[in-house]
Amino acid sequence: MTKDVIALTRRMPDAMSVIAGLLAGGPDVRVDTAGDGAVIQLCDGEGRPLVSIEAPVMIQVPGEADRLLGPGAEPPGEEPQWWVEARATTGVPEAERLAGAFAARLTMLLGGRVWPPEAPGTKGAAQPVDMSGVTAVPVPAAAQPAVDMLTEQAAVVLQDRPVVPMTSWLSDALRATVESDRSLQIITPPHCRLSLPTRLLLQSVPSRWVVQDERCGYYDGLTGAVLRWQENAFVPDRDDRGETPVADSFAEFQPTDERQLVLSFRTLHRPDADLVLGGAVEAAWRALTGGLPAGWGTAEPAGLAWSRRQLTELAYRRAPEPTWTVVVGDDDRPAIATLRVIRTPEGVEEDVTLTIGYGAGEKPPLEALPELAAELVTGHGLKTMLCQLRAARRDLTVPARFERPPMPYAFALGAAEVREAGRELASRTPLARTPVQLGPDAAPGFYYPLGDGESEECWETFGGLVRHLRGAEAS
Repeated sequence: MTKDVIALTRRMPDAMSVIAGLLAGGPDVRVDTAGDGAVIQLCDGEGRPLVSIEAPVMIQVPGEADRLLGPGAEPPGEEPQWWVEARATTGVPEAERLAGAFAARLTMLLGGRVWPPEAPGTKGAAQPVDMSGVTAVPVPAAAQPAVDMLTEQAAVVLQDRPVVPMTSWLSDALRATVESDRSLQIITPPHCRLSLPTRLLLQSVPSRWVVQDERCGYYDGLTGAVLRWQENAFVPDRDDRGETPVADSFAEFQPTDERQLVLSFRTLHRPDADLVLGGAVEAAWRALTGGLPAGWGTAEPAGLAWSRRQLTELAYRRAPEPTWTVVVGDDDRPAIATLRVIRTPEGVEEDVTLTIGYGAGEKPPLEALPELAAELVTGHGLKTMLCQLRAARRDLTVPARFERPPMPYAFALGAAEVREAGRELASRTPLARTPVQLGPDAAPGFYYPLGDGESEECWETFGGLVRHLRGAEAS
């Protein structure tokens, strides 16, 4: 089991300050590297990792540390800061002390703060996740630093922090488990929440969010299914009838007046030399928040200031492999997007999921959606866009309890998709409201209102539209 300690420093950690931090662990530890040199490890005399330290990440986005670690985590001031993350192996009593000593020495030399504040000592320290009854093989020193236990079926990661972000090493662990045909299983106490990018990625690959619960043992944080450890992985616990119960803790529904507006859209571009990516997500951000994205990155925290040029350069270097990035907003309006750039035979595709949070009394700008859809059709090669509303947290984090699913509010079809479906079919639908034409008559797209985004009938309306556009009769 591991525990995370993070140093948020005001000045860039140079070689001498890192060495001083390492020496804070005392003379009896050895220094090694992993991840092709990207991770420094403090090891005992037998070479077993005690603390793994990742390369510093520059955070140029104000509020990003507070988003992931809680209010007050960021050092005061407006200048950029550096995020240095260490993972201590809690199976060794001295490991957490070593991680805390490293972080404390680093912030003493460079200014800043340590998270959690009690890391160097034991006062107020959180209790480790109870893993009694779980057996697994030890993780080799050369394995992913984020993986705590490894079996033939699963790679297990333990986390105890306010929000579980898709950090670079958790992303590496996710990629490694997929390549090895394993399931990534993240185990947390019940108070932890997932960041939106973490939830979206976990839903796209074989994985499970395992939540420790004092009543049932463990349950799935996204579905509520009660879990048990069987054959080297957490699996649904079935009763005599073969059914899996839902954990009481998950089912304790808490109504909320907070809302989220979710846009999922895809765009397609010709692979021209002057192509600059990110225009569609920037247009959506401006239309719905009145500003531009604050930052982006290939993992969380998203530390880079927003730059379409840098995003394009990264995707170009990685082509033909896809590029996955996180885009974040500022403190005034919670907004997060995941953007995946894919090279296809047709061109360069951007797959975007943008989610914006609203508090009680705040109204999502739904009236801006038709104009946004028109801009995406005429200027950014829109293929499809689904707009949804859901009752969920304004801060966009995912709790380990039931939340109502999103409801469709509107759908948009780009010009190429209209031609494929047939203009007559696309313009004359079984919907109660007439679709709105987007763009010129020569190459139009269409915007389809689906209802109020509050009732389940919106799903029936959307399903009927999809069947109609596919050429089948709507039931």
